[in-house]
Amino acid sequence: MSSSDKSEKKYKGIRRRKWGKWVSEIRVPGTQDRLWLGSYSTPEAAAIAHDTAFYCLRGGSSTQENFNFPSMLPASARIGMSPRSVQRVSSDAGMAIDAQFLASRSSDNVEKVDQNGMNFGQDDQEQLSISVEDYL
Repeated sequence: MSSSDKSEKKYKGIRRRKWGKWVSEIRVPGTQDRLWLGSYSTPEAAAIAHDTAFYCLRGGSSTQENFNFPSMLPASARIGMSPRSVQRVSSDAGMAIDAQFLASRSSDNVEKVDQNGMNFGQDDQEQLSISVEDYL
């Protein structure tokens, strides 16, 4: 593993594709099957998806050290869910983090544009704000 790979891999259960997207998958306990959790714009979103799936699949035997963000598990995460449900809940959690990141990046761009003398209407600003709670 090169030094650049080590610096990029700071979260458990994720990897970066050559083109820059972050992906996550997890092995289903007791089987050889892997559960695809999604492709994300940020490593944090992929890590949240992995944490959610890890909790749902391994639950009570999990310790805080097994998670990237132990305090950020969504309320919809439950122990003992079917793999399909785990996949859906994990993907939703990861997409919510990506949406939050994209919304904050968009609002930064709006502020820069406003400083350059362009005005956005209230409707435009409302479309840029995405609520994480809508996804969780």
